[in-house]
Amino acid sequence: MPTFEYQALDSMGKKSRGSIAAESASVARRLLRHRNIHATRLRPIGEAVHARGYKFGGFFRARRRREVLEFTRQLGTMVEADIKLTEALGVLSVQAQNNKLGQIIQNIRDQVVAGETMVDGLKQYPEWFDPIYVAMVRVGEVTGNLGRTLKLLADYLAKRLRLETKIKSALTYPAFLVVVCVIVIIILMTFVVPKITNIITASGRTIPASTKLLMGVSAMFVNWWWAMLLVLALLWFLLRRGVATPRGKLIFDRLILQLPVLGKILRQNVVARFTSTLATLIRSGLPVADGLQTVAEVTGNALVTEAIRRCRERIIAGADISTPLRESKVVDPAVAHMIAVGERTGELETMLQTIADSMEENADISIQRISSVIEPCVIVVMAVIVGFIMFATLMPILEVPNLTGL
Repeated sequence: MPTFEYQALDSMGKKSRGSIAAESASVARRLLRHRNIHATRLRPIGEAVHARGYKFGGFFRARRRREVLEFTRQLGTMVEADIKLTEALGVLSVQAQNNKLGQIIQNIRDQVVAGETMVDGLKQYPEWFDPIYVAMVRVGEVTGNLGRTLKLLADYLAKRLRLETKIKSALTYPAFLVVVCVIVIIILMTFVVPKITNIITASGRTIPASTKLLMGVSAMFVNWWWAMLLVLALLWFLLRRGVATPRGKLIFDRLILQLPVLGKILRQNVVARFTSTLATLIRSGLPVADGLQTVAEVTGNALVTEAIRRCRERIIAGADISTPLRESKVVDPAVAHMIAVGERTGELETMLQTIADSMEENADISIQRISSVIEPCVIVVMAVIVGFIMFATLMPILEVPNLTGL
């Protein structure tokens, strides 16, 4: 559905501007009139521009998720209290702290007033509402349990946000240490070392091998920094282009999951997200086959997506889902066995949630362990590098105590 940017006057004559999703310009003007707004200027926003605007919001992804979580929880509470959906959306659009989200909620309300479903409005904003969100709201609208479904969805979003926050919090300090170490090394090699080595070279004395090595590395940092940046940019560009292809994405995701230590944590996180999401979708009333199709769109890992799609094909053909998961080697044999038990006993939803809780706990423990190991390792590496720089610069000085100019 096209999106239009407007400039308008409200009933008090106050100027306002914003955007609205509508099938045509005339429909957009009619929707604005329902809000007692008179459009003075209305023009369509190109799809590419609209997409770029929302992609820029990726920098604030965590904040956006928290705002969507709060909106979902409040909307679920209001709908369960028998408040009309249009009325609830109108209230939430006004009290939204984020103007963009408030505008989006208002646009969704306008579409509901025009006779469309809430899902039709949500699908216009994929950067805010992912396929899982849309699928669960669709189930809630079809079954007539929108309030309960929204509260289930809010609990799921809160759990996912909590897990991501834990991971980021555990890795923030080690990442900060690495960045500080890199900055210190760059400063030493580009400013401090050249001044000292120039004095040593001017003395005409024999330069030790360690000092020559340090001088060569320092010269590379000073004279070829642009080439180093160019190589890094080229490698990053080639990696992005390779990952953009289906085969490249599959190879990259497979390699990521096979990393010695980090791969295990990523695998646990992916499995936890898959099982938790599928359990939530099944609990909301979505069939398993449809739930697998929805989960496959948001896993973020091509290897897992391929395994889930094979599972869906098995389900449609009347077979189980545990075998293709086991064959993909994404999940451990024990996890695949638990899923098979859940299928046989008819407790698949409960078993999936149990697996998700276990995987999240294991991932949390693994992250804490790695975090506690990374910190001393970074400090040791930093100490070794700085120690070598000091050794290489002091050796000529210690060998020539009467070095002029020092």
